[in-house]
Amino acid sequence: MPELPEVETTVRGLTPVLANAQLTLVEPRRPDLRHPFPPDLRQRMTGATVTSLGRRAKYGLIDTDRGDTMVFHLGMSGRWRIDPGEPQTHDHLLLETAAGRRLALNDPRRFGFVDLWPTADLASYPPFLAMGPEPLGPDFTADYLTRALEGRAAPIKAMLLDQRIVAGLGNIYVCEALHMAKITPGRAGGQISRPRLVRLVEAIRAVLEAAILAGGSSLRDYVRPDGELGYFSKEWRVYGREGDRCECGAIVRRRTDSGRSTFWCATCQRS
Repeated sequence: MPELPEVETTVRGLTPVLANAQLTLVEPRRPDLRHPFPPDLRQRMTGATVTSLGRRAKYGLIDTDRGDTMVFHLGMSGRWRIDPGEPQTHDHLLLETAAGRRLALNDPRRFGFVDLWPTADLASYPPFLAMGPEPLGPDFTADYLTRALEGRAAPIKAMLLDQRIVAGLGNIYVCEALHMAKITPGRAGGQISRPRLVRLVEAIRAVLEAAILAGGSSLRDYVRPDGELGYFSKEWRVYGREGDRCECGAIVRRRTDSGRSTFWCATCQRS
């Protein structure tokens, strides 16, 4: 599933095409993805001018001068294609601008979705209501994490994947950040000292920033809007590397936690 860096990369790829552009065509090509397209999507978006683009957690945001925000989620296999040729079978939403640029939202598995919400009331959009702070934002600090984890016995990996604690983190980047911070994934969140949480916050930021710079990680269906592959997977320290050598020389291990693969080094991440 595309995670925060992939969505951020997508938004940055869409911005040169859509920022300040008037939409002249908004065409859903089927009634639904994971959820139905808003019934008035075409009416509310056609003729609107895009005023800004952004991201909240793993959701992309396209704001218009009509006070609407088009919220999109890429699901398991979604991606935007810029200036495609003929529409493909899985191009489920087409956009065209007054400048003649075209975009297609392609989603073979149809686990993504598109929604509309008033821009001024975006904080009350239901998926955003209980979300924690953005991991790259100013509110995500060691002090905040200390308070959020206080007294918690659940493993730190599970805590970081909880969107109520921090928004947008996924399995790949949590595994990578915990390795960089030298914290074992199974350690109780409430038992991690503040100095180590300082190191963890720094590691989370560093991993995400490096992944965004690399264009994300290409897993299965994810491709950047320009058609290029993200190459952060070439820099993975532990994720997807079961049986390989860690940088310390030990073997990278894997286990399954709540249906997700956890990759770690028992030598580097002892506590």
